[in-house]
Amino acid sequence: MKILSIETSCDETGIAVLEQTAQGVIIRGNALASQIELHAKFGGVFPMMAKRAHAEKITLLISQALDEADLLEAVETPTQGTDTALAFLHEKESALFDHIAPFLTFYQKPEIDYIAVTVGPGLEPALWVGINAARALSTIWNIPIIPINHMEGHIVTAAVEKLEDLPAQVDNMYDFAELKFPLLALLVSGGHTELVVASTLGSYTKIGSTRDDAVGEAFDKVARMLGLPYPGGPAVSALARDYRTNHLVVGLPSEEFRLPRPMLHSGDFDFSFSGIKTAVLYAIRDLGRELTNEDKMTLACAFEDAVVEVLIHKTLKAAKEHHIQTIVVGGGVASNSYLRSELMAACKQHAPEITLLFPEPWLATDNAVMIGLAAMTHILSEQIKTSAPELLVADGNLSL
Repeated sequence: MKILSIETSCDETGIAVLEQTAQGVIIRGNALASQIELHAKFGGVFPMMAKRAHAEKITLLISQALDEADLLEAVETPTQGTDTALAFLHEKESALFDHIAPFLTFYQKPEIDYIAVTVGPGLEPALWVGINAARALSTIWNIPIIPINHMEGHIVTAAVEKLEDLPAQVDNMYDFAELKFPLLALLVSGGHTELVVASTLGSYTKIGSTRDDAVGEAFDKVARMLGLPYPGGPAVSALARDYRTNHLVVGLPSEEFRLPRPMLHSGDFDFSFSGIKTAVLYAIRDLGRELTNEDKMTLACAFEDAVVEVLIHKTLKAAKEHHIQTIVVGGGVASNSYLRSELMAACKQHAPEITLLFPEPWLATDNAVMIGLAAMTHILSEQIKTSAPELLVADGNLSL
């Protein structure tokens, strides 16, 4: 079974080709284009700029992923009627039409069983590009589409492990881990901070979420205050790491910059990071001087300490109350090394019976592999739900 997967929820255009075999899942092709440089000068993602960039790049990435998978083959004679069949793209996706119509005219249908595409949550203009690309491929190739929730993709990536003893000529094979349920997912990214309980993959209940900024968004805003580049998470974490290394103290930044832990003892599983961000702003204002590098390191450490403490406290509290056996961490912030080390230490001390899983760092950020993996779980569990191309809809606020 082979799946071509599409991800365009924000500022990463991703296409992947995955194959399910008796030994595991092989990543046959993987093409990714980042828009970081495009949005960096603005300090954040502009939805319409992201949409245009997706439309310009997605067809090339489709061809690259298929070529890497040895599934790209030109037709002997051009396919007739492609322009007419893709007339639905003319209205709102003319840029996509200009690229994908010639591709579908001159390349033949690959040996793909399903197309998986992110339908939400995310930036709706960006989501529509991926959805309309999937519609175009499905219309011409007559391949069924599996709509995928972006957040489920982040959950599933933490539940796969790379295999070491691989068959000949295979260097990228993964298998799904044996998960114990109920499972708790901590989803942390630029747009989301959520706690989700799963009774099985595909059956989810959200028990907590942020009431304002997502944790990744807070990282980006604090980075701007400190004069750091976009995306801010890695830059802030690097400064925090430098502070801890230089001072040989973990978790004890200067009391001059002690920051609040909003909603730490709120009695529920919701989060709020706007207050921590504002506290950083006030700390900078109260200094009354231009920030030194030492100031920036200390503030970065204080901020990271605060948000990680809240994330860990809420996660372990939820795990205890819901009798959780497995915790998975997904989303871009799941690659934060301090969150990883502190949560592992906390679980070892307070909940050693719980299995803690993180995705590989490259799988934590947005990519199409995670969308294909989520589709695989639907198929393998026989919970597959395909959609007619014309019924696909982008939902920026789609919930699990």
